Amino acid sequence: SMVFHLIVLLVLALLTTPVGEGIGSIVLEFGEATESENFELENVSIESSESMVDSTSDMESEMVVDTDIQSLMDTMELPSETLEMVQVESGIGSASELVKPMFGGRSGATKSALLAAYGGTAETQDAVERGLLWLAKNQERSGSWSMAGPYSDAAPFSENRCAATAMAMLAFQGNGNTHQVGPYAKNVELGLRTLLKGQRRDGFLATSVRGDDQQAYGHAQATIALCELFAMTEDSGLRGPAQAAVDYCVNAQSAAGGWRYRPRLDSDLSVTGWYVMALTSAQSAGLEVPSSTLKMANSYLDTVQMYDGSAYSYQPNKAASFPMTAEGLLCRQYLGWPHDEEALTLGINDLVDGEMLDLSKPNVYYWYYATQAIHHYGGQPWRKWNGVMRVELPRLQLKRGAEAGSWSPQADEWGHRAGRLYVTCLSIYCLEVYYRHMPLYDQHGK
Repeated sequence: SMVFHLIVLLVLALLTTPVGEGIGSIVLEFGEATESENFELENVSIESSESMVDSTSDMESEMVVDTDIQSLMDTMELPSETLEMVQVESGIGSASELVKPMFGGRSGATKSALLAAYGGTAETQDAVERGLLWLAKNQERSGSWSMAGPYSDAAPFSENRCAATAMAMLAFQGNGNTHQVGPYAKNVELGLRTLLKGQRRDGFLATSVRGDDQQAYGHAQATIALCELFAMTEDSGLRGPAQAAVDYCVNAQSAAGGWRYRPRLDSDLSVTGWYVMALTSAQSAGLEVPSSTLKMANSYLDTVQMYDGSAYSYQPNKAASFPMTAEGLLCRQYLGWPHDEEALTLGINDLVDGEMLDLSKPNVYYWYYATQAIHHYGGQPWRKWNGVMRVELPRLQLKRGAEAGSWSPQADEWGHRAGRLYVTCLSIYCLEVYYRHMPLYDQHGK
């Protein structure tokens, strides 16, 4: 009798404490209750799941974000039970309740679900891991990376440690590593120290780089890396440096609305694309970006567009090209074009039908921008592009020898000038595309 009463008291205590309030969720999570148990626990389950979502930051960091669940089911070969698992895992009830952190899919259950939803494979993930191992092996003792070696086929004309370090860090960060967590946390931390050590008071990051053109690219890429790390970790120590780097970007914008080699002088779409990504990364991180800056960038895109915005050129009054079209369309997506914008549809279809990823004329710069723009657009164009990309890009990766894990730059359109690290990093970004940035469009194509 005493044992029985002790058990009764214990059950009553559990049911009247916060531990007891979570019983419903525990039953739902680890096994199905009977019909009568479900009836008794129904109210408790709803109540406890809400309190858990409110108080658990880990849960918030793994939410599936700004993507239409039904659209994923329609366009990708993802089992519905997998999507339901992601919804339960992240506390999401419907597509309308989703939020939009740009970097929220890089780890955990969300990453796995996005890989499945958008057609990633074991081969794409293995290629990413091999690439990251190669990057880690080639990090200098100072913490930086170099465009000039110590690997073979380095950039023959110029050194840019700022850009090299930022590009390597972005490859690690795209796979979920930060300076705080991940198997490559130490590599990211050392790279971060190198970037911050070179930052000027006005926020400029490429202080050790020679050549105006190299400085512009280096600063933009390093700004993206800082903004991503701040967004992924909310490390308060990064807010100041990241905001300063963003402020420099804002102040460097030309009167035409774009960016080029020297601050406030001239513009081209190649440099502008990196700066647009830096500013949208900053927005996602909660940093201050003037709306007028982004409006001016959109206006600059108007000056380099052709065919009502479905194609783009390097500068005004020059011929359109597939690489510039891919970059221009990606910028338009991030600056607010809806999914049903006619020019976007025409442009995406032109990329897929007119310049499919082709191993006979490699151009990883084009592949990098096209992969992102087509991925965000989704549907049949993405299935067609990804069907080639996920097979051929891992196939190009070196599997043996001193440079195993990297991609050769020799035949690439720009790789013979920019070198092995450049080609390798952009190739890794392509293979991380499934989860590197969250899908841009919601169920209404906004």
